Amino acid sequence: AAPSSLPNVSSLIPESSDVTDIIAKANEGVGGAIVHGDVAMPRTRNADPCTATGCKWPKSGRYVYVPVTISSTYTTTQRNVIIRALLTFHQSTCIRFVWRRWWHRNYLHFYSGSGCWSYIGRQTRGQAVSLRAQGCLYTGTVQHEVLHALGFHHEQARSDRDSYINILTQNIQPGKLSNFAKVPTNNLGTPYDYTSVMHYSKYAFSRNGQPTLLAKSNPNQVLGSSYMSSNDIARVNRLYQC
Repeated sequence: AAPSSLPNVSSLIPESSDVTDIIAKANEGVGGAIVHGDVAMPRTRNADPCTATGCKWPKSGRYVYVPVTISSTYTTTQRNVIIRALLTFHQSTCIRFVWRRWWHRNYLHFYSGSGCWSYIGRQTRGQAVSLRAQGCLYTGTVQHEVLHALGFHHEQARSDRDSYINILTQNIQPGKLSNFAKVPTNNLGTPYDYTSVMHYSKYAFSRNGQPTLLAKSNPNQVLGSSYMSSNDIARVNRLYQC
């Protein structure tokens, strides 16, 4: 179920850009089984994505060890962007990324594919995380796709999102409305987070430069972020009982 066709990302996007804007730009023209903008769907699972509790990585003692491989097609500098982003999880959660050994059946394989995308939660026998070398290699983008792989959906897909945001469907690009669908999420008792690295920006998939998402409490509220928020970190720690 890997996406096909290579989008043309002609310019690098500054680190200060919202992560979901970076991903949307990098994924322009990406085909294949992609939902919600950057979520890959395995052939063995229907379009009803797993909830956060259904596809966790196993815990061993105090830590959750997630084996990884990184494609040799990346330059050393590009590899280091990925490694540094992975290490941010070590600093604030019990997730520990380790190099894959031959006995690891389940693992993440980072490679420069057609855009930025990931599967939700642990899959069987290894899973791809696509981070295209031109357009996806930023700390927050890596964090975003890794959070998907750890079992997390987009923030605005939360089951309780209608209490916090308005979706302006008239401003959404044709064919992109499904990217704004809700998911029966496990919210882990954490508050709705407008500044989650998993939240769409205010203008995500806009057809006319007008907002597609607005906070109900304050239409001027910034949506999304360039890095993981404290709530993003708290959810990892709650889900994995760190």
